[in-house]
Amino acid sequence: MGHFLFISGPELVIIILVVLVLFGANKMPELARGLGKGMREFRKAADDIKRELEDSASDVRKDMDEFRDDVNKTLKP
Repeated sequence: MGHFLFISGPELVIIILVVLVLFGANKMPELARGLGKGMREFRKAADDIKRELEDSASDVRKDMDEFRDDVNKTLKP
């Protein structure tokens, strides 16, 4: 197993065993589905934020280009 969030293989096995003891085998699929759903929602929110930042950056870039063009036109004799 590789490292996932700084957790090595043996540590991951211990965590799974503790979860199994605490919640039982019947709750494991439900917990896994909930975790997967939460991760999908987090990823979707992160993608939305990233998209919004990229859109804002392109608007700022456009405004800066227009400003630069205006300054160049003003400075040319």
